[in-house]
Amino acid sequence: MPKSKRQSEASTLEAYRVALENVTSQKQISMAMFKLGYDDSVIMEGKNLLEETLKKYQGKKTEYAERSAAYDYFTSLWNELEKVYSKHRKKVKVIFRNESATLEKLSVDTPAPETFVNWIQSVKGFYNELISDPELQKRVLRLRITSTEIQNSLGLIEKLEQSRANYMREKGESQDATQLKDRAFAKIDDWMMDFYAVARIALEDNPQLLEALNKTVKA
Repeated sequence: MPKSKRQSEASTLEAYRVALENVTSQKQISMAMFKLGYDDSVIMEGKNLLEETLKKYQGKKTEYAERSAAYDYFTSLWNELEKVYSKHRKKVKVIFRNESATLEKLSVDTPAPETFVNWIQSVKGFYNELISDPELQKRVLRLRITSTEIQNSLGLIEKLEQSRANYMREKGESQDATQLKDRAFAKIDDWMMDFYAVARIALEDNPQLLEALNKTVKA
């Protein structure tokens, strides 16, 4: 089974960390690389790139978790309101089944919109019409749609819209964090590609030492 992108990125970062630790801790490798220009300052350049990539990688994980939590909360509120509204909508269609103008006024004369933006506008219109018309409130009491339920639904609408705004913000931040992470990976990947190419040259007489840099040596 192929690794997920997240697992692959984590494995790559660990491989780079081990390589950059061992290139300085193993004297034979260190000397061979030093001869080809990889002194402490150059290795530190790679370590700094790795540290920056780790930060961006962790930042992306954090933002992704926050986006997921925001989305879960948003969808839970959406489901809650949808259940309430669906029940009220059915009751209203029964109460006013012979009054096409009222059904149209409450936006229940046609199927409920499928997209969220259109749906929430329809739901808001439904409850705002009820709360602003005392006569309608009296009539819907017949099937136990109380003014308290209407007010609660309006409150739920407000919470839902706030949660969606929060989710959209978190989504944007997550996308930005992903771009920052990808740019950091591009830099360290390019640096490590040169590093490994030079290591193969430096260690061509002792290729088994490449194992210490997380590069498998073919038998």
